[in-house]
Amino acid sequence: MPAARIGLLQAGYVHPDVARDHGDYPELFADLLRLGGLDAELVTYDLQRDGGPTTLDGHDGWIISGSVSSAYEDEDWIRDLERLSLALLDRDEPVVGICFGHQVLARATGGQVEKAAAGWGVGVHDYHLTGPHRAWTGGLEPDPVRMVASHQDQVVELPDGAEPFLTSPFCPNAGFTLGSDAMTIQAHPEFTPAVSAELIGMRRAVLGDDLADAATATLPRGTDNPVVARWITTFLGADR
Repeated sequence: MPAARIGLLQAGYVHPDVARDHGDYPELFADLLRLGGLDAELVTYDLQRDGGPTTLDGHDGWIISGSVSSAYEDEDWIRDLERLSLALLDRDEPVVGICFGHQVLARATGGQVEKAAAGWGVGVHDYHLTGPHRAWTGGLEPDPVRMVASHQDQVVELPDGAEPFLTSPFCPNAGFTLGSDAMTIQAHPEFTPAVSAELIGMRRAVLGDDLADAATATLPRGTDNPVVARWITTFLGADR
């Protein structure tokens, strides 16, 4: 069977100092798909520099990456991405939105995104599965589910028809699905604790010492990235 062809809609960039050691989004998501056991060809579309794909044909699924931009910013490329997201949802190809991608998919389908009153979410956070059992978890349902958070915006209102499946006290709408068309996650399953440590260090002046120290203290707990990677690859590739 040929490898799945997954389009990565790269909406932003990992800080170059971090990318030098760990890779930018194309490398991080390629690693995540391998971790989840999906034999995939990852085709990257740099939305800010090059625009979106010229054709949607020839792909088996899509990932929308994170970004330092906010989904509600009035930028042409973000509005283009919203329209592209709606076009993808009209096709029988799964879409996975991560962090900024989670927020863009929410806004494109009628949800609301705002800067969180709680401030920055950084470090390893605990999330809890909610709602009915979903086949794409494959029975892999740890409680809590631990992932790296790195965001100050949140989805504050889900779109109509969205089914929430991840929540936390800090981020109530931490993940949702739109039927079998889209899965979204606010956290970064492609980020390791080492990536998070470097990002926290770079943002210490913005975060403040207390939050930076508290977030750094969560990193030794590790993450459930292998589990979430399996969810994503199953959603993208298995049973389709």
